[in-house]
Amino acid sequence: MCLLCGDEKAYRAYMDYLDAMERQGRTADPDEAANAVLARLHAVDTASADDPRNDRTLSPFFCSAVDR
Repeated sequence: MCLLCGDEKAYRAYMDYLDAMERQGRTADPDEAANAVLARLHAVDTASADDPRNDRTLSPFFCSAVDR
């Protein structure tokens, strides 16, 4: 199974990219589209990991491991 079929986010991003290209009147190259989608998903994953709002250790409900 390919990445686009196995990952709903990737498939949705791919289809959104193709729709955007169609609205612009351009024909998307499948390889170019896949590369753009993967780059976008990677950027989203990287940005969300670096965002301090997503740092669970700052939560008052965060429990750290106890060394015994």
